[in-house]
Amino acid sequence: MANEQNSLFDTDPQPWNLDDQDDWLAARIAFAEQPYGPYDYSIPAHLESAVKAGVRIEVPLGRSNRKMTGYCIDIIGPFHKLAASVNPGRMKPISRVVDDTPLITPALLKLAHWISEYYVCELGIVIETIIPAGVRNDSGTREMLFISLADDVRDNFDAHRLTPLQKTILQTLASSNQDWTPRELGETVGCTQGPISTLRRRGLIVTTSRRVQQKTHEIRAEQRVANFQLNAEQQSAYDAIEKHIDADSHRTFLLRGITGSGKTEVYIQAIQKVVEHGRQAIVLVPEISLTPQTRQRFRARFDHVAVLHSHLTSAQRAWHWKQIAAGKVQVIIGARSAIFAPTRRLGLIVLDEEHDGSFKQDKAPRYHARDVANWRAANENVPLVLGSATPGLESWQRAKTGDYELLPLEKRVLDRPLPDVATIDLRVDFGGRKRFSPISQKLRQEINTAISDGGQVILLLNRRGFSTRIQCPGCGHVEYCPDCSIPLTHHMKGSKAVCHYCDHTIPEPRVCPDCGNPAMKFSGLGTQRLEQEVQKLFDVPIMRMDTDTMRKPGSHEKALAQFRAGDIKILLGTQMIAKGLDFPNVTLVGVINADTALHLPDFRAAERSFGLVTQVAGRTGRGEKGGRVLVQTFNPDNKTIIAATRHDYVGFADAELPVREEFAYPPFGHLARIVVKSPIQSKAEQMSEHIAESLNVAAEDLQTPVEVLGPSVAPAEKLRGFYRFHMLIGTTTAGVLQPVIVRAKTKIKPIDDVQWMVDIDPQDML
Repeated sequence: MANEQNSLFDTDPQPWNLDDQDDWLAARIAFAEQPYGPYDYSIPAHLESAVKAGVRIEVPLGRSNRKMTGYCIDIIGPFHKLAASVNPGRMKPISRVVDDTPLITPALLKLAHWISEYYVCELGIVIETIIPAGVRNDSGTREMLFISLADDVRDNFDAHRLTPLQKTILQTLASSNQDWTPRELGETVGCTQGPISTLRRRGLIVTTSRRVQQKTHEIRAEQRVANFQLNAEQQSAYDAIEKHIDADSHRTFLLRGITGSGKTEVYIQAIQKVVEHGRQAIVLVPEISLTPQTRQRFRARFDHVAVLHSHLTSAQRAWHWKQIAAGKVQVIIGARSAIFAPTRRLGLIVLDEEHDGSFKQDKAPRYHARDVANWRAANENVPLVLGSATPGLESWQRAKTGDYELLPLEKRVLDRPLPDVATIDLRVDFGGRKRFSPISQKLRQEINTAISDGGQVILLLNRRGFSTRIQCPGCGHVEYCPDCSIPLTHHMKGSKAVCHYCDHTIPEPRVCPDCGNPAMKFSGLGTQRLEQEVQKLFDVPIMRMDTDTMRKPGSHEKALAQFRAGDIKILLGTQMIAKGLDFPNVTLVGVINADTALHLPDFRAAERSFGLVTQVAGRTGRGEKGGRVLVQTFNPDNKTIIAATRHDYVGFADAELPVREEFAYPPFGHLARIVVKSPIQSKAEQMSEHIAESLNVAAEDLQTPVEVLGPSVAPAEKLRGFYRFHMLIGTTTAGVLQPVIVRAKTKIKPIDDVQWMVDIDPQDML
């Protein structure tokens, strides 16, 4: 049984020969916690061969010499480019090398350096983000005993008094290159452990102990499906990508295909070309709900597909990681962290639904997978394909200027028409009704028609819970989370009120805590209340998909399989049902309220609303029965809603981009957001003013054209018990934000009980 850990990565040769060095060698160490470093430590002679970039190293830190483990990011000698910055006489020696082989490839280590610099994040934190916890912790491994011949025995069996069985054991070991456990050897030879133990006591065989990864997951192929014939548009897109695959050259493509235009088939056939060249491909998808369907499609075309998602155990993730590193996986599918897959020979990266906000990480390092993929693809000289029916405006502008190559797919597969989209004016529909219902009369009629004709229905409402507002009708008191400036959401199941930011939970409030009114009013609409209403109106099987119902491993796959089989007639849920799913029998899509995110204090609000409506509309009309979309809205004349009902992405972009340009918002400007938080409001405000002043001074010192907007109270003023202030740093010049922030950080004095964070290219302004 081979030790997989020993073959994880091949490291780059060092620029000097360690054996020929009579002078000093140093390891540069970065830590994932304070103090982050990097710091330089001398390498003792007996550890020179074990120290490599990418291994963990234990070192003495500070005056107390407390033991701390960090990552070796470089090895420095007298002739290294960084040698001038090292003082060999003041370095402490490293204590021990934790790993036998590097945990991170040279290419990924280089990527980590870029992420650290671009997103202004400590390098050790970035490295720890790239390497899964299961790999760092040896999850799924166990200590095993292996046996081999002693060095002086192999060619001299006759010098030892051996029984025939003992000689057979030694001959078996001598004739095989595999690693043997005592049990495996006994089963092969056909003996008990007695003769093997005797040979061990006599010193004729020796034992070694090491940790071995156990097989925890199966990578298996689905039933094979032949390639589909590409239409003219698909073929043109494929040809453009294939040219760069064959040439081993980098190019970023924006595959803008309307919903149902067959983008996935283009991905698959391009990846087949990559696999023919003996390379690996990474496919990123935004939602875990897309993973089962994507996995099934790819496993029907490829033998070895790994799927990385949050429902994997640490042991399963570690096993996949090592299979990928060993080159045994052809296609890696996963959410944003899959961009760090340790491929041996990368050939292509694909981001499906590239516009989706979930590709942005919300904690340090706050990277965007699209931009990380672009840098990695360029560094490893491979094509990158960004696919979407509603691309992010940053990507669209880059395609317009030629930075990306635009590959349009304007027709649906088999020339099927896009679904007809109509709006329902909620101001008129609910104006004179005594009883509130989230389902308008028109939508109710259309649902009944769709079901009676044998079709299925999808209903979108991007709000969890039952009621989104709990208020006293007497005094007006609203139940807020005590730790967040956010109203609690009523959940019918469990009779509770929950904060969707910090999960603070209280029993369902029935009496006003301010005036004692026993008739609290539950208003607003969430998916639970919509589910209850649908159950009352329609006597058919329904299912709700949101983060409250899809918590268990495999729940997404099970739910979608039931819907695909026709066991479920109405599927309702949040945005996880809006993107990428392909159900030919869906003949009606209803958007319950298209306005939920339209008026948020965020310059991307219109773009997100347009994308969500357009994407969910694309879930219908994919089969022979055709499809129809009804969009309920209080703003039917809004330009974003009108463009979405017309499937007019270009028209929407042409109207939205001039607004972005006027205010120097992305893609015409560059932004960083700094959020300061503290349990003491005055301290958060004081720190935010100090940071803003330091940024202005740094910009002036560097003569950099940046503008600091704020500080001001964040839209969500209090979250998880912390008061929050924020500021924006804007510029129209690329690459200048980071030096200003780095310089300002050296001047910013910490204040007790205050934390602050930097978000480059922020996606969330709340």
